[in-house]
Amino acid sequence: MQTPFAFGLPVLGALMLGVLLPGSAKAQSDRMTPVNTPDQPNAIELGTGRLPGAANEEVWHSQYYSLFARNVTVATLTPFLPEPDRATGAAVIVAPGGGFRSLSMENEGWNVAKALNKAGVAAFVLKYRLIQTPPATEEFAAEMDRLFAGAPRSIPSQPDPAQAFAPQIADATAAFALIRRRAGEWKVDPAKVGMIGFSAGAMLTMSTTLHSPEAKPAFIANIYGPLGAMTAPADAPPLFIALAADDPFFANSGYGLIDSWKAAKRPVEFHLYEQGGHGFGMYPKETTSTGWFDAFVAWLRMRGLAR
Repeated sequence: MQTPFAFGLPVLGALMLGVLLPGSAKAQSDRMTPVNTPDQPNAIELGTGRLPGAANEEVWHSQYYSLFARNVTVATLTPFLPEPDRATGAAVIVAPGGGFRSLSMENEGWNVAKALNKAGVAAFVLKYRLIQTPPATEEFAAEMDRLFAGAPRSIPSQPDPAQAFAPQIADATAAFALIRRRAGEWKVDPAKVGMIGFSAGAMLTMSTTLHSPEAKPAFIANIYGPLGAMTAPADAPPLFIALAADDPFFANSGYGLIDSWKAAKRPVEFHLYEQGGHGFGMYPKETTSTGWFDAFVAWLRMRGLAR
């Protein structure tokens, strides 16, 4: 099976560097500044255990006026629930990106969840386990600089994602199970639980869809993730895709994923924006890529999942 979401370590490092953000984000600070771990009173441990062999503890930093987590060794899920009178019963697991070495918890996590709540959709931000990195922010930044300096613009072939991303897939699978188990408490329809992922989070979304028989997302969204051709399962969930044409990594890797979904006669919607680069997320910019979220909510509304 061809897979659209495996890439090498240099690209992993480059994907998480904000220097690729276009538009107004260029003016934002790209310096990594250590910060105290924020309070996360509503975070629920998923029970997938500590990352095997992990020696470092979780640390956080700010970059682009946004918060990032690193060295996540214990996976958690944080619920964001809509006002009861607006709730549609739909829920979305939100998987931030960061090259599997950090998580853009604010721009691609909490801010997405809060915006989904306004559309009546319950959201659950997944803080999944990550590849270990140097504890000190300065050492981590230097390591990323070294990786970025040699980052290819093509995506090399990699091992089976089911093995390469096994801990992360286990975290996502546990998130689906937890939401369905507590669906009554959270006023969620167990049959309407989907997943949205950004960059590496998009890779995790696709990997979970293809390699976790238990997850069975009702719908999925791939936001600036790889779009290479693959074999879509006959029961593939409806798929929403957003990508900028000037994305330095995935805009030139083909759009076979769309054809794969169409070949399986499964629903797919694709938005290709002229500009936006990689990692635009919820950052307000002057490029039309800023409209991806409204398009996503409109897609959910069309499917009876949002207000």
